[in-house]
Amino acid sequence: MVKISTCIKSNQWNADKYKLANGLTLIYQHLPATPVVAVDTWVKAGAIVEPDKWDGMAHFLEHMIFKGSEKILPGEFDQIIEKRGGMTNAATSHDYAHFFLMTSAEYIPESLPHLAEILLNAAIPENEWERELDVVLEEIRSTYDDPDWIAFQNLCNIMYQNHPYGKSILGEPSLLMELTPNKMRCFHQKYYQPENMCVSIVGGIEAEKAISLVTQAFTSFPKPSECPINKIKNEEPLQQIRRSEVCLPRIKEARLLMGWLGPGAKQLEEAFALDVLSVVLAGGRLSRLVDDLLEEKKLVWDIDSDFSLQQDSSLFTISAWLDEKNLEEVEKRIIEHIIKIQQIEITPKELQRAKRLLFNDYIFSQETPCQLAGLYGYYETIAKGELSSLYPIIIKTMEAKEIQRVAKQYISCQSYAISILKPTSTSYNNNFTTTILQPNGNHHQN
Repeated sequence: MVKISTCIKSNQWNADKYKLANGLTLIYQHLPATPVVAVDTWVKAGAIVEPDKWDGMAHFLEHMIFKGSEKILPGEFDQIIEKRGGMTNAATSHDYAHFFLMTSAEYIPESLPHLAEILLNAAIPENEWERELDVVLEEIRSTYDDPDWIAFQNLCNIMYQNHPYGKSILGEPSLLMELTPNKMRCFHQKYYQPENMCVSIVGGIEAEKAISLVTQAFTSFPKPSECPINKIKNEEPLQQIRRSEVCLPRIKEARLLMGWLGPGAKQLEEAFALDVLSVVLAGGRLSRLVDDLLEEKKLVWDIDSDFSLQQDSSLFTISAWLDEKNLEEVEKRIIEHIIKIQQIEITPKELQRAKRLLFNDYIFSQETPCQLAGLYGYYETIAKGELSSLYPIIIKTMEAKEIQRVAKQYISCQSYAISILKPTSTSYNNNFTTTILQPNGNHHQN
């Protein structure tokens, strides 16, 4: 085992990182004031690595992990944790899957080995397969009742036309039903390997004990399989406006969702600058879009902006709930605000407000062992764990000219994607229309 790093940049990185002999990464932070311990295991096995036509495999596997191993029966792991007052859960994204548990420090020696057992030796029992498939399919069906999910997924579909970020993490029902337990075992054996894993432990446990527990528990990895490899293509910058409209009979207000491709995790300073820009545009009542479109003009019911950092092409969005008759005017005014920021630097007052809000959000995201373990594991998975400490440092030193530069570079007024949901009372089917506006003004219907 090798200790990779300790504190960096004026002690902002308060954890230690180790590389075990088998290649697994361990991030550890001691919090002596708390009697609990959080263990968060991150795996580079999200939807991004799914082979062709295996869509939804990563998320489905997340479910099947909890069906146990040869040593642990289905449902037994949850009982083991909950009987001791602990909690456990998991999540899957495009870039990762992660599994966490939190329990009293005294129960970690008996809880952590069980987590490692189901992760490394997942049985994926055939008698549980159909039952859990129904659960996943119902989860997909429930998203069809969520207009905001429809708008967002539709935006991703038209933005990412080469990269896997464009497909749903949940997968498509027709493809899911073509999967088999053997294919899932193949996927599991390929990606649930030590070099793809980071175990993040934070709480009231001494370093020597934490290291010993992880070293002993995470040993029996499966033999790597020859699972098909998904070759990820880079997403080219948008060269036109891509527009999609969906008519839904059950909504009362329209939705407008605009999106731009941003930098990935290797360009953190530019990514964090877009975080600042999102607050300036639509972060709170004093932001530009909220003040103009909501408070003054009353053109929207709600408006927000967000930057989602991803390993590759990240996503910058502006979303609004509004009356259908205001769609064109709101889109026009959003573009006008973007042009203004590109032409004139934001004010010192705006910059300081955005910095203060983002800095406070960062501080509030580190209040519990679970939050810290998740923060470290997330950054280690998409970049490096140590970089999680750089956020407040970079934000603090950000200047208005940098915000203006990234706005010009990434937030084009001629090239973006826009997903619109409209209410309708004349149709009982979802009607999708995608329009790509070419630079010469021609329309292409798909």
